[in-house]
Amino acid sequence: MTFTIIIFLLVLGVLVFVHELGHFVVARKNGVKAEEFGFGFPPRVWGIYKNKEDKWKQVRGTKEVKDAKSTIYSFNWIPLGGFVKIKGEGGQNKEDKDSFAHKAVWRRALILVAGVVMNIVLAGVLISIGYMIGFPDSTANLPKSAQVSNQQVQIIQVMPDSAAESAEIKPGDVVVSVDGENIDSETELQELIRARANEEVDLVLKRQDETMNLSISPDVKDNGQGSLGVAIVSSGIVKYPFFQSIWQGFKVAVLLLGAIFVAFFELIKSLFVGAPISAEIAGPVGIAEMTGSYARMGFSHLLQFTALLSLNLAVINILPFPALDGGRILFLVIEKIKGSPVKQEVENVIHNLGFILLMLLVLLVTFKDVSRLFN
Repeated sequence: MTFTIIIFLLVLGVLVFVHELGHFVVARKNGVKAEEFGFGFPPRVWGIYKNKEDKWKQVRGTKEVKDAKSTIYSFNWIPLGGFVKIKGEGGQNKEDKDSFAHKAVWRRALILVAGVVMNIVLAGVLISIGYMIGFPDSTANLPKSAQVSNQQVQIIQVMPDSAAESAEIKPGDVVVSVDGENIDSETELQELIRARANEEVDLVLKRQDETMNLSISPDVKDNGQGSLGVAIVSSGIVKYPFFQSIWQGFKVAVLLLGAIFVAFFELIKSLFVGAPISAEIAGPVGIAEMTGSYARMGFSHLLQFTALLSLNLAVINILPFPALDGGRILFLVIEKIKGSPVKQEVENVIHNLGFILLMLLVLLVTFKDVSRLFN
């Protein structure tokens, strides 16, 4: 449990820190003062800044700083990434040229979207590093330059009411052998199962570090062939040369980003039309549990999972929902259309309500995760 918590905090810290770093860098590039940029969340432990005489000074604890000429760089007690305090972000100091509120709409939009862009870039970098050292991936339709090792057949989906579901086979399980015959490709597995429509089959599966032996009777399809009721893929550790790994890493990041957008669209559509939600939604507890599982599988698997989390964070933040970056951008769009900003008091109330709704959703999903763990 301690290992899982530490890894989860490290992963979450990197994702949040990179996101806030995006806001910080683009704000500075657009002439907006970042009053404080901190590693971790307040309360502050220690910080350093330049005073109005252009000399570096230290500040300890939560003492208010009144003579800062530039950004206070701080270390804080809560180790969850970082934060940036941008001058005028809440609509104050509108007359000051270095205030967020003073800048043109397009400059404010750039600053707000920068965090999302940085999370996408981080995902591309992580996947690229993964391909340099060897990354778990499908081995279908790979370019000739790809080097593949540890090839295996992995289950990626279990169909409802199938023989596989009855046997409690899970997505992610690796098929090692069927009736003592080792499985190296999708075709081998399919041929063996098809031929055993009316027979009990002995399967050896690997689930993380655990090896399982199952006896299962395949479903009989209309054509008389056997079926487990699973979707499978040949996967392995894929490695590319240095420059191609960068290209492949960012290409895969963009493809995954598109798939996540589609999944979110389907999820939101299901909520509105009252259709059953097929996607598994995890809160902090569920994500922490998964982070620990991927970390135990190896560094490359942890890189892969962190990249997926980074892309999910980017997609969630760009949604036009109050309190999120996308919600703030939506208010900028309204300001551009109507020619004047929405009253700051009204915008603040809407963002606060959005934040409360998000926290309620997090609590609901966390309760579900904890209940599942205890069950």
